[in-house]
Parts: sequence; structure tokens; C-alpha cells
Amino acid sequence: MPDDIFTDPRLTAVYDSVNPPGRDSDFYLDLAGTKPRQILDMGCGTGWLACELAARGHTVTGADPARAMLDIARRRPGADQVAWVGTDAASLNLETRFDLAIMTGHVFQVFLTDEDVGAALRAIYAHLAPGGRLAFETRNPAARAWRGWIPNVSAEQVEVPGVGIIAAHYEVLSATETLVTFETHYRFPDGTAVASPSTLRFMGQDELAAYLADAGFAPVTWYGDWDRTPIRSGCPEIIAIAERQG
Repeated sequence: MPDDIFTDPRLTAVYDSVNPPGRDSDFYLDLAGTKPRQILDMGCGTGWLACELAARGHTVTGADPARAMLDIARRRPGADQVAWVGTDAASLNLETRFDLAIMTGHVFQVFLTDEDVGAALRAIYAHLAPGGRLAFETRNPAARAWRGWIPNVSAEQVEVPGVGIIAAHYEVLSATETLVTFETHYRFPDGTAVASPSTLRFMGQDELAAYLADAGFAPVTWYGDWDRTPIRSGCPEIIAIAERQG
């Protein structure tokens, strides 16, 4: 079940302003390249990246379990060039076989159990053409990003078109080495305050490599940041590009 931040229309309406495209988007656009490809954007959210890929000549399917996010995606300029599908990763059941599948925005971290992780990876593997690749990122647990998810550090004000200036911050409720539960807080111009709880799983490279191998992926290319630097102690990201050979 997607979190409120992905299903509540008032929260999804401000999502793009709070989470604008950045270095991660540039990474995935570059990875797709200029040769037209069949691309699956799994967990496409509000659809900015899917539409941008389609505008660059790729044939794109955007999939997401959150209807409110897809409602925004379908209203984007160029949305008619993307096939939109309401599904989670484990329930993928498409005839298309993709050259590239991507999961962006740290969506991989919403798979909280071993069963969730395995089911998602196996389903995506089954939807790749021979030689097709899966690319995604997860926050490096060694960097302990959640230490900055506290009100006095994370607080920001964001201007949202048609809404006005909203105040936002994060607050961690509990944290272990693998699971972090936190709330995203918004205060709207009319004074309304909304808190949306989320839980994310943090996984190291060795554990992630084992899951990818179990799903059949090989080889895997690893990066520690969006500039394609290697994984090292304390790097912010664990970025995996995993290939289906057969």
C-alpha cells in the first residue's frame, strides 16, 4: 500500500515542487542514451522522467501503484506518448520486453521485506529482453542520511504553483540499521498541517548483490554517486546497473 504522500491528492500536487529533477534524473537520461529503446519506468510517480524519455525518442511505459501520482502523470505535456500502467513491481504482467528498466527516487527502499525485494527483482527480470538492464539506486546505509531528517536540519519553504508557499520538514520516529520510519510534514498557506508517515529499508552492497544474483542478474556495475564514482565508505548512494544475460 503506497504511503499517503503518494496517494493523497493534496500531497501529490506538491510532490514535484518539493522533489524537482536533479543529478539523478540526468544520470538516468544519460544512461538511456540516444538510440531509441523500450524503457520501463517502474515507480514512475508523477511521470516527469517518463515523459522526458519519451520526448527523446524512447518507447516508454510508466508504472506505479499510486493512482493519485498517475493522475498527475497522465495530465503532463507529452503524456500521450507514454503507456501508463497502475501496478506495483511484483505484480507486473506486461507483454513488452524492455531494453532498460529504471527505478528512481529511491523507490527501491519501499520494499521492506525479503519477499518484497525478491518478488520485485524477479518480476522486472522477467520483463527484460536478453541483454536488458535494470538500473536503480538506494541510499548507502553507511552514510546514515536519516540523521539529517530532523526538523531543524530538513526544514524548507517551497513555492508551489497554484498553491503558494508551503513549509516542509522531516522527522524520524524510529531507526535501526535496516529500517527507518519517519514523517514528512507539510504546512499549507491556509494553515493546514499534514504529516505523512513512511518506512524505508536500507541495504548494503553485499546484501543487494546477493538479491540481484538470486533474481538472475549478472553482471552488475556499481557506482557510489551520480558522477559515476566508485562505491566507497560513506558515499551517499549505492547505484546498481544489473544485466539480464539470457
